[in-house]
Amino acid sequence: MGELKLMKGNEAVAEAAIRVGTDAYFGYPITPQSEIIEYLMAEKPHERTGMVVLQAESEVAAINMVYGAAGAGKKVMTSSSSPGISLKQEGISYMAGAELPCVLVNVVRGGPGLGTIQPSQADYFQSVKGGGHGDYKMIVLAPASVQEMYDFVETSYDLAFQYRTPVLILTDGVIGQMMEKVEVSEQKPRWTDEEIAKNTPWATFGKKKDRERNIITSLDLDSARMEQHNHHLMRKYEEIKEKEVRFEKINCEDADYLLVAYGSSARISQKAIDLCAEKGIKVGLLRPITLFPFPEKEINEMADKVKGILSVEMNAGQMVEDILLAVKGKVPVEHFGRMGGIIHSPQEVVEALEQKIIGG
Repeated sequence: MGELKLMKGNEAVAEAAIRVGTDAYFGYPITPQSEIIEYLMAEKPHERTGMVVLQAESEVAAINMVYGAAGAGKKVMTSSSSPGISLKQEGISYMAGAELPCVLVNVVRGGPGLGTIQPSQADYFQSVKGGGHGDYKMIVLAPASVQEMYDFVETSYDLAFQYRTPVLILTDGVIGQMMEKVEVSEQKPRWTDEEIAKNTPWATFGKKKDRERNIITSLDLDSARMEQHNHHLMRKYEEIKEKEVRFEKINCEDADYLLVAYGSSARISQKAIDLCAEKGIKVGLLRPITLFPFPEKEINEMADKVKGILSVEMNAGQMVEDILLAVKGKVPVEHFGRMGGIIHSPQEVVEALEQKIIGG
């Protein structure tokens, strides 16, 4: 068993970044994720591993620094909260087009606009549908605990380099600010120049005499080549959908009704199914861990077994659209959510299930 620490979710992300051998973090403070950069600054990882931590002059500058470091084959990360992630979208689209690996963290707050600093899950569409311009996707992981905030950093790097794509850890102010025990791993060294050359042969780390030069770009003015590149990206996303779906099922074996929720909403829903059990109502929970790729097959299979599905989200109804597509009209699907930074209670989830699904 590794060392145990009591940490905020944001702190866990930062500590994980150091321990998995991140080369650089470029960011900008914004509530409720500022603890990530604050923790990194306080820990002085340049003294521990040589990791660079830099507060850029803006979110736009930060994501373009990430682009440069990723293009050199480095393990690089940035984080922000909703309006800041919006500012990064152009750079994220460029990185998806150039097939550059990186780790992004969005600790979601309420919107639209500047909104509130309170928690929300209203960035689902932005995260799983692309967010920036053009046809692209990125892998999206949704932690539901502080431990997963820690663990998903290394998982994100593994997936980012395996598929040469940005990977987003999509969390919210609840998970980012809450404190739990975290088991931390041993320190891993940063990649050497030789390991970078081996692991990222496509990167711009200095041209050797015996190979062609590498060019990192998302631009191609030849329409035919650009279309072929788009087809290549689509094939990659299909492979990700085939191989990387992750989810958790709780009390689904003999459930009559199903809740689908991710992140902090899944934790609330877990208590809600306990309250339902006390009333004699059999309710299961399916928690998507990857929001892209989405567990379509598993939700479709559950639609053959239950009488109805309730999507529980802190927004006006976003993931519910993907659930409806997965269910293909087999059973009723409804949405329940709070907005404006209000966190729903387990009792409210139970009442919504009774009103919208059981009595609907």
